[in-house]
Parts: sequence; C-alpha cells; structure tokens
Amino acid sequence: MTDMNENPLDLLPEVLLAASAVLGLLLGSWLPRSRQWAVGLLAAVACVAGTVAAAVAAAEPATTAFGEAFALDPVTSTSRIVVLGGTLLVLGVSFRPLRGDARESEFYALVQLAALGALMMAGTQDLLLLAAGYLLASIPACTLAGFRKDGPGTEAALKYYVIGALLGVLMLTGITVLYATGRGTAYPMLAEAVRDAPKALLAAGATGLLAGVLFKAGAVPAHFWVPDAVQGSSPPVAALLTSIPKIGALAALFRLGDVVLAGSTLPWAVLVAVLAAASMTLGNLGAFFQRDVKRLLAYSTISQVGYLLMPVAVAGRADLAQQALLYYLAAYTVTNLGAFAVVCALPRAHPGRLPWAGPRAPAAGRESGRLPAGPRGHPAHVGLPRQTRGVQRRVRRRLRVAGRAGRRQHRGVPLLLPALDRAGGLRGRTPTARRE
Repeated sequence: MTDMNENPLDLLPEVLLAASAVLGLLLGSWLPRSRQWAVGLLAAVACVAGTVAAAVAAAEPATTAFGEAFALDPVTSTSRIVVLGGTLLVLGVSFRPLRGDARESEFYALVQLAALGALMMAGTQDLLLLAAGYLLASIPACTLAGFRKDGPGTEAALKYYVIGALLGVLMLTGITVLYATGRGTAYPMLAEAVRDAPKALLAAGATGLLAGVLFKAGAVPAHFWVPDAVQGSSPPVAALLTSIPKIGALAALFRLGDVVLAGSTLPWAVLVAVLAAASMTLGNLGAFFQRDVKRLLAYSTISQVGYLLMPVAVAGRADLAQQALLYYLAAYTVTNLGAFAVVCALPRAHPGRLPWAGPRAPAAGRESGRLPAGPRGHPAHVGLPRQTRGVQRRVRRRLRVAGRAGRRQHRGVPLLLPALDRAGGLRGRTPTARRE
C-alpha cells in the first residue's frame, strides 16, 4: 500500500493562498471601506510568500504527496511560480480601480480562490482532485465575471456559468466512465488499466474529461464563452480569466497525456494536434474583425492556446515537450497580463480609434510600444533570432514616434503590434516614420 505522506508543508503555497483568502474575508467583514486595501496587501504578501516556497520546493527531487494524489515535480513547481506571479500582477492592476469599493475585500478573496483552483489542477494526479480543482477555479471566476453587476457583466457571468456547467457535467461523466474502466481514479493506476481497457469505453471517458479541461483552457471547441466573458468583465478580471485558469488546465492536460494516455491505444496525439490547429486558425481569423480591444485579445488567447497545445500533443513522446510547455506558459502569462495592463490604463481604447489621437498621446504610444508580440495571436518573440528582435525594435520605435505626434492621424500604425511577418511593411506608411 502506498504511503500517504500527509505532510501539509508539501502544499505550502496552496495553504498560504487558502489561508489568506479566508482571513481576508474575515478582515473584510470588520474593516471599514477605506481600509479594505489591507486585504489586497495580505493577498499580495501571500502570493510572494507562496512564490518563495514554490521556488525552494523546486530544488527538491520530484515526489508525490497524499498517496500520489498530488505531484511535486517541475510541472507543478513552474505552474506554482507562474500562477502566483500572475495573480500578483492581477492584484496590482486591481488596487486602483477597486479602491474604496464596498466589495473590495471579496474581490481579492475570489481572485485568490480562483488561483488556488488553478494550482490544484496543475499538480493533481487524481481524477477526483482534478474535478475539485475545476470547480474551485470555475465558481470564483464566474462570480468575478459578473462582479460589476451591470448588463455586460451579467451576460459574461451567465455565459461562463452555463457553458462551464454543461462541460463540467461532461467532465464528471468522463471521470465516472474512466473510473469504471480503470477501477480507480489515481493516474498511475489508470495508466496500467487503460492499456487493456475497451477502446470505446476509454474513448468516451477521455472525451468527456477533455471537454471540461478544454473549457478552462479556452480552446476550440469549448471556446464560445471566451469573447463575451472577456468583453463583459472588467479589465482586471479579463486578465485573470485569460491567463490563470489556462495555466492549471494546460498543466493538467499535459499530465493526463504524459502519465495516463501515453500508453493507450487512443489517437490522443492526433486529437490534440487537430484541436491545436483549429484553435490557432479560428483565434487568429476571429480577431481580424473585432472593434473592441478586450474582444480582440480574447480571440488572441484562443489562438495562443493552440500554440500551447502543441507540446501537449507530444507529451510522453518528445523529450522537450515539458520544457516547451512550461517556457511558453511563462512567456504567455507575462505578455498577456502586460496587454491587459495597457487595457486597464486605457479602458476606452479600441482598434478603430488610435489612442494617441487624444490628450494622453505620449503615454499611449509608450505603453503600446512596450508590449511583445505574444498576446496578439502570434508566439511571444522571446528566444527568436536576433533579426526578428530587430524588427520588433523598429516597430516599437515607430510606435513611440507616432505617440509623440499628438493628434496627428497615423493610419498605418495600429494600437497593438502587428504580426512579425508584416512588421516590415510599416516603413514609409506615415509621414513621421519617413522623416525618421
């Protein structure tokens, strides 16, 4: 029988986040409205402490905790650091718009609980714990989507809830079928049972399970909630919805393919590869016709999931699959949150009206010019050749020049950086660029 290894210190980052959320709710009940910012400060401290604990645990050898239900390996350690760092950035862009709000403390607690659900999904090695993490990541996120209690927020929360509930039921059905197939819910036990399991039963269970995880990742075909939920929610919530849950979902999906389904007879790799191509194609094409920045970025996140699914498709078959996924997850989180930080600073900006055509022109030009190409539907440029980075620098320089031009019209310079393959076409399109 497997040793349970019930040491709470193995889950120290998760314990810190949960304790901070509960303590924040209690403090918010007694603190006056003008001092509820202390709950946000407590949440930030918990994220920093959890990041330090995760970094220390990452140096230890890979192991498991609580009877192999939770894995302590590089996937979990990296996901912890990225999730907690991303949560800290979300809290940072939320302080100013929420200052003095009557429900400020509740917002910070919900953000932490949603991040906790993502952490549980990233490290789980048991189907039941995966379902619990799914619910913990979904319910607070649904509440945050409708936090403003206005029309668009209510629509965002409703679509997020309805689609999440439907695909959540499919996920639980798939877990039930897999439990009947493998006579257990632990990944190591399932990995041995699926080799000789009936193919039809295994396919039905894996499909139902995949539906729920793809919903949290926002990938095709479970992507329909993403544009409306992101557009209807506030910019800090949109930043959270498009980054934090995806990390946990993709890490969970990678672990399923690497541990459970790698040795099965299912065409798992082909299915994930098709979904990756569909997400990349639909996300990029859907972004072409958008007039709202948040909706544009929402479609961009769909395409980004397609890129992130590529290493998942070769999980257990390629030596660099794990490193590729973790590296891209970190780069995607930074660039995506950076894009939404600009949206928080310029809430009324949209692709049809250039932000430097107003009185805040210089700041708009500088902020849009600092962002990498990652959140716009193309892979982040980190790690690309020197020539590609040179093109990026030239585009940013032209954007900064356009920003200093004040109210002058610049039709050739968009709010967000263009695709790398069209970046060189900006030459000579604007009078200021030609003078440069």
